[in-house]
Amino acid sequence: MEPVIVGWGHTRFGRFDQFDLEDLIHAAVTEALASAGIEGKDVDAVWLGNFNSGLIPDSFCSSMVLSADPGLRWKPAVRVENACASGSAAVYGAIDAIRSGRVRVALVVGAEKMTSLDTAGVTRALGGASYQKNEADVSFPDVFARYAQAYAAAYGDPTEAMAHIAVKNHQNALRNPLAQMHRPLELVYCLTPSEKNPVISAPLKVTDCSLISDGAAALVMVADDMLSDFPKAVGFRAFQHVNDYLPMAAKDPIEFEGPRRAIRQAYGQAGVTVDDLSLAEVHDCFTIAELMMVEALGVADPGHGRAAVIEGATSRDGTLPMNLSGGLKAKGHAVGATGVSMHVMAARQLLDEAGEMQLPGASLAITVNMGGDAVSTYASILEPVKR
Repeated sequence: MEPVIVGWGHTRFGRFDQFDLEDLIHAAVTEALASAGIEGKDVDAVWLGNFNSGLIPDSFCSSMVLSADPGLRWKPAVRVENACASGSAAVYGAIDAIRSGRVRVALVVGAEKMTSLDTAGVTRALGGASYQKNEADVSFPDVFARYAQAYAAAYGDPTEAMAHIAVKNHQNALRNPLAQMHRPLELVYCLTPSEKNPVISAPLKVTDCSLISDGAAALVMVADDMLSDFPKAVGFRAFQHVNDYLPMAAKDPIEFEGPRRAIRQAYGQAGVTVDDLSLAEVHDCFTIAELMMVEALGVADPGHGRAAVIEGATSRDGTLPMNLSGGLKAKGHAVGATGVSMHVMAARQLLDEAGEMQLPGASLAITVNMGGDAVSTYASILEPVKR
């Protein structure tokens, strides 16, 4: 049996002082169950992707899902954590359970409440995804600044391409009503350090960084022998997960080897190349990460991603439209929700249910979700099965 996605839910991402983690979970779950046309009693098991790392006190939160629907009580539920890839880890847990035959109907949720802390507190919490023995004092802006510095040393200054990525993703987010940021950015603003766009960790400026977000997303996944029970479905042509070493010192940043391997393995499993893809939702936690994803996906050779981005290869009408949702940069980065959100956004595109975001004729999508500094990478290739 193979897994298919038959329903989804997705809150808006943003700052929601009026909603706690449980509220966000319930909103996404209620929508997902309704989308699939099922009730809680029909679900066999639940996976919740949630990073936390001190963002809120609620570390033991898997059963928060159950109170979204009385029929979910007594269902097995587990919280899954794999840094910023916690959402995809939850998706892949459900994939494995369905393929094993142990589960036929899975509910997958990703959720994070980040805005209860100030920016410094969030930065410290996210730092929990680094190698604490030697890198506890290194923030993630510092980590990805090192990637940008390594790229510059190897291939030349990436900052113009990074600015183009920020502009593109903010423009894409204007079409996404669920995006956190509905504000266009001018290229010159992104290129120029200023009081409103200061350097955070050279060469990264505020406009190169993803957002601090509250939000949740959910999927209903079932065994494909149940297709006749549902009006729509998206299937997995590939699902690949790799982990690299945790310490930064153990990896060459310019190689970006974890994402490259996961993507290469996904292409192999699906029997496709980059030219077969309609769109990509990728992990742009910082704009340099999207630039390196452009090359890892094969849109451009190493060192040539800058020109590809500047020339529009990843724009809406480019050779591989990237982050049509606005990406982490403008849709938002509710950490535990991000991987699930990517799958929701891709599924909606493939079933022509993406509203103003819709890319005409979308037939094959890739999602690439990354935890840590290219430590844990999940690459899914999705296709429409029933619509």
